[in-house]
Amino acid sequence: MSLFGLDQTGITLDSVARTIQMALTPVFLLTGLATLLNVFSTRLARVAVRVDQAMNALGTADPEALPVLRDQLVHLRRRSLALDTAVVLGAAAGAATCMTVLLLFLGAFGSGIIDRVLLWVFGTAITCALGAITAFATEMLMAGTGIRAELVHDSRRRFLRHHNDT
Repeated sequence: MSLFGLDQTGITLDSVARTIQMALTPVFLLTGLATLLNVFSTRLARVAVRVDQAMNALGTADPEALPVLRDQLVHLRRRSLALDTAVVLGAAAGAATCMTVLLLFLGAFGSGIIDRVLLWVFGTAITCALGAITAFATEMLMAGTGIRAELVHDSRRRFLRHHNDT
């Protein structure tokens, strides 16, 4: 008996259902990666806004504020590089996850080499996801460091202003 003109020899409903189930499992990883990419892009947009603010402030800043603004820009550049790394690795993890799904379907046709490639591709997806999360954690630590540095600078400026007024 044939289905859509193909011989069903060796293909059962259970094997097709199992293949689909196996292929759907990495899709959950893909959903998580999409969520992470959304978070990364939101944070990158916030960094871009801060860069714009700092660049605008450079034009009207007094001489003692210039080094602080330049330091801020250097710090924001580092954060954007960490986020760029997270985005690239997250996208690579997503692509490798999609390739994993494709290989799972191709593996249903019974090729021994696909098994090895499948392991490497899924391993790449997990490695890239881990790298993306690490780059994001690095950026988060940089953001916290930047916030603390701004607080210290602001409190020093207030102290000096208060001290000079008295």
